[in-house]
Amino acid sequence: MTRAPSAPLFMLRNAGVRYGGVDALANVTLTIHAGERVALVGANGSGKSTLLRLLHGLVPAATGEFASLAPARMQAMLFQRPHMLRATALSNIALAMWLRGARWADAQRWGFAALNRVGLGEVAHRNARTLSGGQQQRLALARAWALPPAVLLLDEPTASLDPTAKREVESLIGEVADGRTVVFASHNLGQVKRLATRVVYLEHGHVLADLPVYEFFYGALPKEAMLFVKGELA
Repeated sequence: MTRAPSAPLFMLRNAGVRYGGVDALANVTLTIHAGERVALVGANGSGKSTLLRLLHGLVPAATGEFASLAPARMQAMLFQRPHMLRATALSNIALAMWLRGARWADAQRWGFAALNRVGLGEVAHRNARTLSGGQQQRLALARAWALPPAVLLLDEPTASLDPTAKREVESLIGEVADGRTVVFASHNLGQVKRLATRVVYLEHGHVLADLPVYEFFYGALPKEAMLFVKGELA
């Protein structure tokens, strides 16, 4: 029996984003469906972060068309350096849930559950801004899991972490992302192989390849994408 395709969540047709006079994205045509795990790869400045911000509604499309069937309430975006409120780790989660309409007592109870899930129960009452980079990323994932979003957008979530913290956060991403749509930017090609089902390669704001993960790594690619995979393109 043929499986029916999932519903499209994001649709871009010749979409572009400009910062001043610079085209950060140009003529991008993509459709991202529910349940996909899409990795965005490419050199620094290729447009990965801008594409994530466009999907999340943080920047507008200057040209072309962009449509999202995933409202902001259904999404969570994790940045390379997550923003932490000047409050305890527990309050960083509970406040987000309270703003969504949960009673404060329930928000705290669920916040503790989320912290325990990511191994941060013992730091629940510490100021979130005093936590290590790895702990802050785990806290951001706990906050996302507690809400919970249908779409998870991740901008280099393990780039600034040591190897141990990278493995821990990557494992948590796999757990939190289960059953959800995930779009993430990464320079770690091993991570892309482990987490993605589809790979989009960008260069200078253009999409040069959009392939299932196996075909991206073991099939034919445009010259620029092949050099990137081989580590010959910075």
